[in-house]
Amino acid sequence: MQCINKILNLREQLNRWRLAGDVIAFVPTMGNLHEGHMQLVSQAKKQADRVVVSLFVNPTQFGEGEDFSTYPRTEAQDKQKLESLKVDLLFMPEVTEIYPKKSLTTVSVTGVSEGYCGAKRVGHFDGVATVVSKLFNIVQPNKAFFGEKDFQQLAVIRAMVLDLNLPIEIIPVPIVRESNGLAMSSRNGYLTAEQKNLAAQLYASLIIAKEELVLGQAEYLDIEKEARDKLTQLGFEPEYFTICRQEDLKPAAKTDKQLVILLAAKLGQVRLIDNLQINL
Repeated sequence: MQCINKILNLREQLNRWRLAGDVIAFVPTMGNLHEGHMQLVSQAKKQADRVVVSLFVNPTQFGEGEDFSTYPRTEAQDKQKLESLKVDLLFMPEVTEIYPKKSLTTVSVTGVSEGYCGAKRVGHFDGVATVVSKLFNIVQPNKAFFGEKDFQQLAVIRAMVLDLNLPIEIIPVPIVRESNGLAMSSRNGYLTAEQKNLAAQLYASLIIAKEELVLGQAEYLDIEKEARDKLTQLGFEPEYFTICRQEDLKPAAKTDKQLVILLAAKLGQVRLIDNLQINL
């Protein structure tokens, strides 16, 4: 596995692969890799000749009071994990390599970025869209792989690629879960053992809501309120529990068939997100 820090050196290697006719897959990460990231890499290896993984903690997607400075950085362990999967190239740029001076350009995706995490974390998705567009421009992959755990982020990336006519196939990869159902996340490391057990109730609440949706007897607003109330009783601080249309994340109506339930809640000081797609 090659480890490259500079854009110029990265592009030189990628150009050699492109001239050889290789299909290039890209997996952008912020490091602190877990099994969910490994699944992205595994899927990328199945669908491409060369796999590039980036490890870059992006400062522009962290808001005031969020955990940029304390975000777990585990570069040595991350390298070992990626080497074990035979990743071709690891891109580990410094912040000054990605943002060489005060930036005048921000990529903003309206619509799908609004509400939910976009309302709670103002500016977050502008930071995500900007850094991903930069990385796409640097790597210029044929395919890019994103986890479905952050469904709103996936919707933002899909919209950006479509709107900017980027020749990149966005491939979603299903959520990887702990044995108790908790969606794998770097932030799970902040949970105590007791909290981690309790956090399994997030997925349980999604399953209950899905069952009610399939039965089709309850009003959507009632399903949402019931789930939020139950989570509150268990000790969570729910931010949202909303039944949406998959295509645009607007609140779903009874006539909609392709649904996703979006969920965010705090447990202690840890903010957790999850979702469940439902095709009626």
